[in-house]
Amino acid sequence: MSEKLQKILATAGLGSRRELETWISAGRVSVNGATAKLGDRAEPQDRIMVDGRAIKIVTDDNPRVLMYSKPEGEVCTTQDPDGRPTVFDSLPRLNRGRWIAIGRLDINTSGLLLFTNHGELANRLMHPSYEVKREYLARIHGEVTEAMIKRLMEGVVLEDGIAKFQTVKAQHSRSGDERSSSNNWFRVILAEGRTREVRRLWESQDVEVNRLKRISYGPIELPSIVRRSEFIELDPKQVVSLFNAVKLRPPRFTEKTMYRDIRQRKEKKLRARGDTSK
Repeated sequence: MSEKLQKILATAGLGSRRELETWISAGRVSVNGATAKLGDRAEPQDRIMVDGRAIKIVTDDNPRVLMYSKPEGEVCTTQDPDGRPTVFDSLPRLNRGRWIAIGRLDINTSGLLLFTNHGELANRLMHPSYEVKREYLARIHGEVTEAMIKRLMEGVVLEDGIAKFQTVKAQHSRSGDERSSSNNWFRVILAEGRTREVRRLWESQDVEVNRLKRISYGPIELPSIVRRSEFIELDPKQVVSLFNAVKLRPPRFTEKTMYRDIRQRKEKKLRARGDTSK
């Protein structure tokens, strides 16, 4: 079935539909050797090229989403010139399309990363207009006062504009940490993902974030069963919840996908109890 060309390119992860419409208008896209024009449609078997490079077409059927538990020390790029490990190193291969990281975490931040092969879903989940909530656990070095928390929730001026937390809640000491007045944990939520935003917000109050972990992204929470540097595939219900969160029409999953989901949940249970038998 044919679809609008900009939708196909967005699903492949090349950008937003509006951005891709400008590419088509500029003559950067061709279909089966002919320069495309705005309003053109294409089918999965068509040869689509952008700036002379062939594009792998991804359909809306059975989009895949992974949750990954990022450890500190990994970078969120496909390749690193310094040879550091990347979050893409452990991901499974795709027959069609590519894995797209939904947001980033800096090298010193751990926790939940989502990956998908559906570009438009990724774009919407990262776009500030959809206000998708991100939740973090932050260990703060320095005294945190009620006045400071009030400022962080009302908004402070950073170099790239006003930023704020939606909630800031003090947490009890985590296992293995010595509770002190100068090192305490806080749970924070914000609805955008600017570079190092959580750290910069706290630093604006003259305190330091010495540990940071993302624990949820939108409706998806990182379960304890997913160990560091491991991933699991979201089940169809969880994938649909992400589509709904950004007002995108949910996919209809095939029997093949449902079978894969049942198998993966069985494997997850086996890993949880340390059973490696089949």
